[in-house]
Amino acid sequence: MLDTFKGASPAALDAIREEMGVRRTQELFLLFAMGSQFDHLIFQELAKLGVYCLVADPASVTAEDVATLKPIGIILSGGPASVHSEPPPFDSKIFDLGIPVLGICLGFQMWAKHLGIRVASGHQQLSVHNAIMHAQNLLLADCPTEMPVLQSHGDEVSADGRLAIFATCDGVVAAAGHRHFYGVQFHPEVHETAYGRTIFENFCFKICGAKDRFPAQDVAKQKIDELRQQIGDKKVLLALSGGADSSTVAYLLKHATNGASQLRGIYIRGIDRPDDEAFVHRYFGNQDWISLVIIDATEQFLEALAGKTGMRDKRIAMRSVYKPTLENQAQVFAPEGDVLIAQGTLYTDICESGGGHASGARKASIKLHHNTNLGFSFPEITPLADCVKDGGRDIGRKIGVPEELLVRHPFPGPGLVVRIEGEITREKLVMARQLDEIYIEELRRAGQYERVWQAGVVVTQSQHTFTKGDDAGSGPVIAYWAVNSVNGFTAHAARLPDEVHDRIVRRFGNEVHGIGSIAYRMSNKPFSTIEWG
Repeated sequence: MLDTFKGASPAALDAIREEMGVRRTQELFLLFAMGSQFDHLIFQELAKLGVYCLVADPASVTAEDVATLKPIGIILSGGPASVHSEPPPFDSKIFDLGIPVLGICLGFQMWAKHLGIRVASGHQQLSVHNAIMHAQNLLLADCPTEMPVLQSHGDEVSADGRLAIFATCDGVVAAAGHRHFYGVQFHPEVHETAYGRTIFENFCFKICGAKDRFPAQDVAKQKIDELRQQIGDKKVLLALSGGADSSTVAYLLKHATNGASQLRGIYIRGIDRPDDEAFVHRYFGNQDWISLVIIDATEQFLEALAGKTGMRDKRIAMRSVYKPTLENQAQVFAPEGDVLIAQGTLYTDICESGGGHASGARKASIKLHHNTNLGFSFPEITPLADCVKDGGRDIGRKIGVPEELLVRHPFPGPGLVVRIEGEITREKLVMARQLDEIYIEELRRAGQYERVWQAGVVVTQSQHTFTKGDDAGSGPVIAYWAVNSVNGFTAHAARLPDEVHDRIVRRFGNEVHGIGSIAYRMSNKPFSTIEWG
């Protein structure tokens, strides 16, 4: 959990005053985390602007707490709740304090309802739309009259005579204001909203009157210093996949430990992609700063996954092998027990698993990630738990992680388990590996690998009739996909050249036995997720 303001206790106020002293400011913003998958992106955007933002729990913070704290601005994130069917926890008296409020999606609907403006179920908007500006205003100052924004909502705020309508998307109110209230129905915190940072800057500096900007810290150096203090003379066992996140943690630990006698990487074989182990050997084998151990857990994975057909059940089964494997290796590495287990867990993983900023607001659990809330019997360190994918890669570049590791497509935590529908069998694993190897080879051959963020192939349960030679039969439908993204919170289907599709489909059909048909998935996130399950 990340630190969250839960009330104006003496201890909390002392900590806030101390932070303000470090920043040499009396200016504070409160971000109420209403359960959005994107809430930490808002926090990061404000950090990039250099203002002091404190995350607040809407279920426990009262108007009296806010009045005591005296923030110069309040932001309410989006969330999965509905103001008319599932009102989220929040002391609505906070709206009456006269402090400028920026409501995002659900947050906009919350203050609108408080003012008696109708909020109702409308037509869903779950993709990028063009926002058309209707009036000059401070919130959208320096934004173009038409701009792309990411919409992800089902409820909408009705046009009302009390609202100054700033912008609309397909006739739906997209941005509006009333007195000290400002709201956007879209998400300015995501990459797809082109002028999102401008909107946050306008709110903080033009509307709330902020004047102080705290200089950005050297995040990599700060993390290394913290790791040195945390580790001391203990040994560290790192779960190493060869992807960008665990590789960045490895290099952070390289600078925070004293060589291979103190740092060991564990690679677990069994449900991995074809080239993952090769990358681990190439960059982490035979190094003087890390020792490498390869564990073949194929049989344990197959045993744990036997009979499991639902994606969540399979994720849980995968964790039942992953956790004890790491714990057993930690015991081997440090029989005296003086060891830490490190993982490349990102905030994205924590958030999608239903965690993140402590908040009494409901938050959806999108997927149970393999590297969260495992309850190890050894202390755990996750240096990137406050980062999303692009931030973690920036740290990696700062400390010398090879670029080839940083641009690798993200490793699906449960591996090929989430790229096979139904029960996992040895035969399906073989097929999934063959397909992945062909797909990645063709993307690299066409110069497309680094142009897409992630790509994968799914062996589905759907059966399709095939005819090969003069014979006939049936086999699984194979679905392959590729997406472009920045941090994994949102994604867009990649458009591959026709000739690349032609080569991929031809090789799938010719080289992988038993395929019934092949499809390319074109859905975005939202509404789909990136991995199949």
